[in-house]
Amino acid sequence: MQREYLENKNKMNFTFEQNKEDFIVDEMPLHFKGNGNFAIVHVKKVEMTTWDMIAAFAQFLNINAEKIGYAGLKDKHATTTQYISIEAKYEKQLKKFKHPQIKILSATRHTHSIRMGDLAGNRFSINLFGVSQIEAGQIEKLARKSEKNGLPNYFGYQRFGRDEDSIEQARAMIEGNLHVEDAKLKKFLISIYQSFYFNNWLKERVLLSREENGAKFMLLEGDVYLSNEEKLFTPKKIPQNDFDAHKVVPTGLLPGRGVYRARDAARAIEEKYDDEFLYDKGLRRVALVFAKDIKFDYKNNFDILNISFTLPKGAYATVFLENIANKNFKAKVVKQKSGRKKN
Repeated sequence: MQREYLENKNKMNFTFEQNKEDFIVDEMPLHFKGNGNFAIVHVKKVEMTTWDMIAAFAQFLNINAEKIGYAGLKDKHATTTQYISIEAKYEKQLKKFKHPQIKILSATRHTHSIRMGDLAGNRFSINLFGVSQIEAGQIEKLARKSEKNGLPNYFGYQRFGRDEDSIEQARAMIEGNLHVEDAKLKKFLISIYQSFYFNNWLKERVLLSREENGAKFMLLEGDVYLSNEEKLFTPKKIPQNDFDAHKVVPTGLLPGRGVYRARDAARAIEEKYDDEFLYDKGLRRVALVFAKDIKFDYKNNFDILNISFTLPKGAYATVFLENIANKNFKAKVVKQKSGRKKN
């Protein structure tokens, strides 16, 4: 599925590589109380999935992996930091934990286990290669523009598998043509199915905005918004001023049961990407996200631009880069490499 962006400008030909040196992700946590029955462990992992990291802790502590809490999944081909929670009674054992790809950075206490989504956002630091001095200026300008106007909150290529064929498995399972016993895999395939519909809905809204609203996201009657107070609502009048001030953000549908659906003109588009017969719980996801604290470091002698930025939880750094480049990246192309000459 092609992801479209608000500005249909010329494509930029920089590259980036997902590896431990050039793709760094730091989880930004919510506040921990410093006391309670759970140990909150700040962990750095290298070239490893979150699930594999949790499995390593579970095996060492001889506990079920489900007893280890985490807020989100982090990239495999990267250096990442994140927080996990374990019952405090295992703190002494954790002091003896050693793993070649995992390092415990610190620990504190909290009153409950970390749950999925218990994070403020993620901070990224990514090296872009093949960037001339002029292009570095263009990239900064485009990044600042998306900081102000927002960028489409697509699910990135990582969501759909290396060959982007997981949506076919998900559809076959939901239509009853594929039996899946593993509960975790079943949940994952349903999320892919929902994500696919969301991305297609967002693509249509982006194209409409490009054609009719000067490359700024176009609000419609009946849109469902998320407020700064994390409340969903459909106003009687389009809240353009509040949207411009980043006080409210329109949302798109992840189809399923028990979810608030759009109305009027917004629903006319949304219903094309809905599955009202899907039994699993539906959700809404913000259509736009706003990057913050964008910084640049240009290594002129090597045509390398380091860009660092913060995104809210659930947003993809690769989508931020696609928005700047005005082209789609694929897992097959963004390969793990090493040995580049760096300053």
